[in-house]
Amino acid sequence: MANTTEPLNIPSEILTSVYREARSAFPAECCGWLVGPAHGAAVAAIRPAANAQDTGAHPTVSERTAESAYVFSAADLLALNDSLDSDTPARIIYHSHPNGRAYLSDTDRAVAASPWGDGPAYPVQQLVVGIDARRVVAAALFAWDDAAGGFVELARYDGADI
Repeated sequence: MANTTEPLNIPSEILTSVYREARSAFPAECCGWLVGPAHGAAVAAIRPAANAQDTGAHPTVSERTAESAYVFSAADLLALNDSLDSDTPARIIYHSHPNGRAYLSDTDRAVAASPWGDGPAYPVQQLVVGIDARRVVAAALFAWDDAAGGFVELARYDGADI
């Protein structure tokens, strides 16, 4: 099932919480997801996850460290999957880029896509936070678009001095 190309509403307090998670994890990448009503247009809470990248468990870039990649722990991956059958499922997966750039990298796109090449791996949007040593630079929201045959940018958010 393809994602809608309408951006989900991320309340400012939720976005600030994601920014704080990115700052707390810096210089490593943070990761997690945002939950909200299954049929709503907004997210309502943040669910941080452990970045297990340093265990070498990443499906495509196991040689990279948590400073340049992320992967959910097994427990977090199960929780993410379980949430999809709830009244408040994961609606947005988020992670940070400690290089200060808010973009969906080739690796991000490959991991977020179905291994069969027919859409997203999960029915969620993707939020990427660009953070550097001084501040959160920006964030960008992406979703799968069938017409484009891939992920497209839906929204861009100002950074913050966090």
